[in-house]
Amino acid sequence: MTNGDTRTLLWFRRQLRMHDQPLFECLDQDREQTIGIWIVDPREHLDDTMGFRRTGPHRMRFLLDTAESLRASLRRAGTELLIRIGEPECILPEVTRDLEIDRLCFVQEPGSEEREIERAVTSRIDARVTALAPDMLLEMDDPVSFASTLPEVFSKFRRHAEKRIDMARSRSTPSCIRGIPLPRDFDEGVPGDLAGSIIESRDGTRAAMKFRGGEIHGLERLRHWMHEGDHLRHYKETRNGLLGSEYSSKFSPWLATGALSSRRVAEETLEYEDRRIANESTYWLRFELLWREFFRLHLLKHGPALFHRTGPAGISLTYRNDPSHFESWRTGTTGIPFIDANMRELSETGFMSNRGRQVVASFLSKNLDVDWRWGARWFEHCLIDYCPAANWGNWAYAAGVGADPRGFRGFDVLKQARNYDPNGDYVAHWLPERLDGLHGMARHMPWKHGGRAPVVMPEDSLDAARTRWENAPRLDSADPPFRS
Repeated sequence: MTNGDTRTLLWFRRQLRMHDQPLFECLDQDREQTIGIWIVDPREHLDDTMGFRRTGPHRMRFLLDTAESLRASLRRAGTELLIRIGEPECILPEVTRDLEIDRLCFVQEPGSEEREIERAVTSRIDARVTALAPDMLLEMDDPVSFASTLPEVFSKFRRHAEKRIDMARSRSTPSCIRGIPLPRDFDEGVPGDLAGSIIESRDGTRAAMKFRGGEIHGLERLRHWMHEGDHLRHYKETRNGLLGSEYSSKFSPWLATGALSSRRVAEETLEYEDRRIANESTYWLRFELLWREFFRLHLLKHGPALFHRTGPAGISLTYRNDPSHFESWRTGTTGIPFIDANMRELSETGFMSNRGRQVVASFLSKNLDVDWRWGARWFEHCLIDYCPAANWGNWAYAAGVGADPRGFRGFDVLKQARNYDPNGDYVAHWLPERLDGLHGMARHMPWKHGGRAPVVMPEDSLDAARTRWENAPRLDSADPPFRS
């Protein structure tokens, strides 16, 4: 300790940014010296599950870019970001001892694995611990208490939130931060062991947009898409697009890593309305942010139940789980172009449209009769915008065992193709070698034009799924969760 100053370690987790940073709220600039740390937990990122790592090359590259961007910003502000690979409950006590840290400060996460790690860290560390409430879009004193009474239906939550709860304001950003002087030869940390994970992650040549991790790129995307390009004006009409870079905001990768604050995005929509136009599209982007907030609260409420086969709804669906069906879905070789094109885009870029995600999730759990959690795992591996609440919440929702479990949710793949890719431009873009000589809707049904039959017929397999769902018992299941 120097001159009576408190030495504070800021543990950055999923708020990898300077703007609207909750960790900065707990600092006393006059009395504290500060240093940050970001930890790559092997259990969360490097462990092998189902034959592939939990974090694939695209997501790892985006995360490392984001952490390096934060490190550069903190250095400009006057402090350092340490980078470590290991279990936080082992790494943090060690760093705390080495740097004579008085206080550890972190933001709680809604995930059940993350909360278990928080408890382990708190029990092992000698320094004083400041655990801040989960970072939320809405103004609420206690998110955990609020989540305990969360409706299971999003529309009820939305009506309550829009009428009775204000959106929280962004926090101020300090111009400078008093850093902790590091001992000579102290290891600041460069995750070189992960370099091999990102070498193979270059986006395919067909990618419409090159995603770059980091706060500066998230803010630039916000400015370009909303204000310069004026795309928010027509967002509701274009958001179900499949091809191109501007049909949707594509803010989600930066929101998922915390490089972009949901509060900041909401504030920008309000500023846009003041300066240009307020319409259904400007509202709809905030509507999507509320969905994100709902899933975070839903995870806080249900915890490990979200990762059970039966989901929070307790609907005891069983699955055939043919490994070849999952492999054909994962590799984009089902023979149904609308599914395969989306899955190829996911593998090559780490991203997929919202419309595509809904359709392929339905197809795996309904038409292919494969446990929805297998699909959630593959998305976790691939998606650069992966976050536990949104990914697992959306998959449970698509399977019919999550939020709002009313009626059978199954997409007619060919109807979706007809509505959103009637000329077959999207599938031809991602599957050019398979669809040569076909045009229009024929591109979505090559088996009717001399091509090989798909692994399952879309209509028949969807009807079978509907029967299974109608006959499934509404029971609690003792199945262990994938995550706990």
